[in-house]
Amino acid sequence: MNDELQSLFNDLIQLEHVSSTLYLAMSASMGKQNFTGIAHWLRLQSEEERTHMLTLLDFVVDRDGTVQINSIPAQPNDFGTPLETFQKVLSHEQYVTNTYRQAYNYVNSIDPQAALIIQDFLREQIDEEAQAKTIIDRLKLAENNPSALLLIDQELGARTNAATPPAAG
Repeated sequence: MNDELQSLFNDLIQLEHVSSTLYLAMSASMGKQNFTGIAHWLRLQSEEERTHMLTLLDFVVDRDGTVQINSIPAQPNDFGTPLETFQKVLSHEQYVTNTYRQAYNYVNSIDPQAALIIQDFLREQIDEEAQAKTIIDRLKLAENNPSALLLIDQELGARTNAATPPAAG
């Protein structure tokens, strides 16, 4: 694995590491507000991002590259209302999508195998953004109706596991 490709994959590992920590902080914030279902959903999202990080890490190791785990910035401890929190989720997922798109555009011409890994993550981002948009739309419908908000919280709490990692090319 050349230095540029190794650096790019280490940046993606860092992105997923930050994402995992961000969603864990969001989970704690929602838990503090007693939105236990939303907190559960976000905790599983954190686990999913960690799984992505490990998939990328394994790819670098399998290609005889060097993994560089860097420190991550401290996360806020308050993300606002559930609606504000999921608006931040969507914004973050859009950033992740853009980062993977740029990585894919670069890697596609120099390493088709690496491009397949990135393409799998890009494919998953379609669902990540769609889920966030759907939750935002439902939270907007609920507005200030506590009963509706509690139903959404209960529904999000029914999530049973983090999504499986993208299949390796």
